[in-house]
Amino acid sequence: MAEKLTIARPYAEAVFSLASSHKRLNEWSKTLHAAAAVAGSDALRTIVGNPKVPRAKLAELINEVCGKDMDKFGQNLVRLLAENGRLAVLPEIAELYEAYKAEAEKTVQAEMIAAFPVSDEQKTRVAAALKTRLGREVTLECRTDTTLVGGAVIRAGDLVIDGSVSGKLDKLVNVLSH
Repeated sequence: MAEKLTIARPYAEAVFSLASSHKRLNEWSKTLHAAAAVAGSDALRTIVGNPKVPRAKLAELINEVCGKDMDKFGQNLVRLLAENGRLAVLPEIAELYEAYKAEAEKTVQAEMIAAFPVSDEQKTRVAAALKTRLGREVTLECRTDTTLVGGAVIRAGDLVIDGSVSGKLDKLVNVLSH
């Protein structure tokens, strides 16, 4: 995975630079997600590694499947990646691009996994607290996981806050075993 990210980084940086200079961050986000979804599909992954399939044909196929989500700049990117044998890193390019975009827009995507359903008021309070702590606008996605027993786990970028009962029990077991 680290190797794929290393390969994807220069492409993601170039796309981000182009998107920023043309003020088209959201459009490129849609383009990259569409192309990454197609390139990351099981069907395409099986033929990407096949030396009998010409690279130009792969680019044409991705561009065709993406349709209206792919403008001429996106099509050129796909062709370039195909020529260089880099179509497999499209998902990583999209991931890195989103990180650069979030950094530029001072936003962060956060996930809250709770033992029980979370009310709108609780979501608002958690998002506000994260905004204060991180100094960024927060988009909070919530889901339920009953295996947590109680409490919640929050992930925002590299930050992980484990306030779950199962997490606290694990810490207690770890302390007692040493």
